[in-house]
Amino acid sequence: MAIALRLSRGGAKKRPYYRIVAADSRSPRDGKYLEQIGTYNPLLAKDDEKRVTLNEDRARYWLGVGAQPSDRVLRFLDAAGIKERPARNNPNKGKPGEKAVERAEEKAEKLKEAEEAAKAAEEEAKNEEAATEEAATEEAAAEEAPAEEAAAEEASAEEAAAEEAPAEEAPAEDAPAEDSGEEKAEG
Repeated sequence: MAIALRLSRGGAKKRPYYRIVAADSRSPRDGKYLEQIGTYNPLLAKDDEKRVTLNEDRARYWLGVGAQPSDRVLRFLDAAGIKERPARNNPNKGKPGEKAVERAEEKAEKLKEAEEAAKAAEEEAKNEEAATEEAATEEAAAEEAPAEEAAAEEASAEEAAAEEAPAEEAPAEDAPAEDSGEEKAEG
């Protein structure tokens, strides 16, 4: 017969209370047991003395007979100094699942794309600033042209305007006469 040192649940709904028992490993959790060797009340504070009570002599006896403690009972025995619990390391427990890895990769890609877009926008802004600065320097250079050239250009523009003005005046004189005739006919 294989003997196990394990917890047997008691208490009301949402008010657990456990017995630490030596039982046949084939018997039900809350069923028949060979001997009760302690109690465990998880509702009490962790530093409370009555949270875990254990009969050390009987625990040592059952371990000597070959009883195998459950993980939780082994923790209690280790805390009491009866049997050392080997340290466990499960590096896969902390790893995210497949879906979480996929979501993290998608998020990383989106962040990378956003950073690239931001860099491109900054470069475009710098290029636009450089273009506006070049245009401003060209305008400033054009404004700094010698006054003589500007005066010569203005004089030539005035001469051209004077030559065109007499030709324009003649049709302008004819146009009012026609307009007045039409107004008279209509009126």
